[in-house]
Amino acid sequence: QVQLVESGGGLVQTGDSLRLSCAASGRTFSINTMGWFRQAPGKERDFVAAISRSGDSSSYSDSVKGRFTISRDNAKNTLTLQMTSLKPGDTAVYYCAARSGTALPTTRGYYDHWGQGTQVTVSS
Repeated sequence: QVQLVESGGGLVQTGDSLRLSCAASGRTFSINTMGWFRQAPGKERDFVAAISRSGDSSSYSDSVKGRFTISRDNAKNTLTLQMTSLKPGDTAVYYCAARSGTALPTTRGYYDHWGQGTQVTVSS
């Protein structure tokens, strides 16, 4: 089994930056692609970004491209999401996800493991 624990959420103002982290434990050798999703109140859980095991490939949603950066440190089993130029529309619970496959899907159903989420609130 794989456990994922997010941290780093909080309340920030428009234009601020925030760094989210996800610590993986358990059968981490089985993890390939990792990603971030987010869910705003009353909305679906949407794709934010994903990264391959090597870090050579990454993918972003159009809404965050150019503002967010996903990275990972396999030696420390951590995934990071650096968020800049935050907007009120970025307010959501952010979830870390992992899968054993090597593709970078944008659909939540393709991910095998999920964290509990961390709240990010951006005030105007």
